[in-house]
Formats: sequence, structure tokens, C-alpha cells
Amino acid sequence: MATYPEYMVAPIRQDLTDAGFEQLMTPEAVDSALNAQSGTVLLAVNSVCGCAAAKARPALKLAVSSSDKKPAKLVTVFAGMETDAVAQARQHMLPYPPSSPSIALFKDGELVHVIERHHIEGNDLMRIVDNLQGAFEEYC
Repeated sequence: MATYPEYMVAPIRQDLTDAGFEQLMTPEAVDSALNAQSGTVLLAVNSVCGCAAAKARPALKLAVSSSDKKPAKLVTVFAGMETDAVAQARQHMLPYPPSSPSIALFKDGELVHVIERHHIEGNDLMRIVDNLQGAFEEYC
């Protein structure tokens, strides 16, 4: 059951899909994307909250668009909407607790880097971009 009406979240979803992120709607789609045995996948747990709008989405878009090294695949789930897909994504992010927004980088099917909500709301935009680009340099 969705927490928000779709008309309300559609433009928020589109913010990331326009930047090349694939919206994952089912647990199976999440598993297919995150269990990739080779390559890198960047997962964004999107949200309607202010820190997602002011920091997480802009940082994701800027980091990806301005990096020479970047993940091979960009995916997103939406907290409060496709609850089964989000729950499955969060299983892949263990031992980190549920957090939205949040960002996770996977390499060869393994979780290698996480940015939790408290790292997003407590930082300025460019620190988040630098954090992501550092992870891209190391793992991509």
C-alpha cells in the first residue's frame, strides 16, 4: 500500500529517472539489479522529505553527471510507495538500518559504500557529491 498519492510522487520519481536512474518497482527487479555478479550499481532510496529534495537528489545527479568514473547502472526505489521493493532493497543494505533518503553502491553484487540519511541532512551538497565521487573513484 502506497503512503502517498502517485500524482504527488510522480515528479519526484521523474527527477531521478530523467537523470538516468531506473525505477525498481518489485522485489524481483531489486534482486535482479543488485545481485549483478559484475559491475557497479548505485541505488538511491528516494523520498518526499526535504533533505531528499535539497541534497540527496541534487548530489546524486551532480556526482553522476560530473564524474569520469561512475557506476555502470543507476537504480532507485521510493520509500513509502512500493513497500515490497523498498523492503527488498533494504535487505541488500544490511547491516545498515532503514534510512530514507539513502544511497548505496554495490560492486559485483556486494555492498561497498552507504550514505545514510544522517550523512545527507547533516552535510552540505558538495560534501555529499565529494563522498559519492570518492566512492566512484575507488569502486567503479
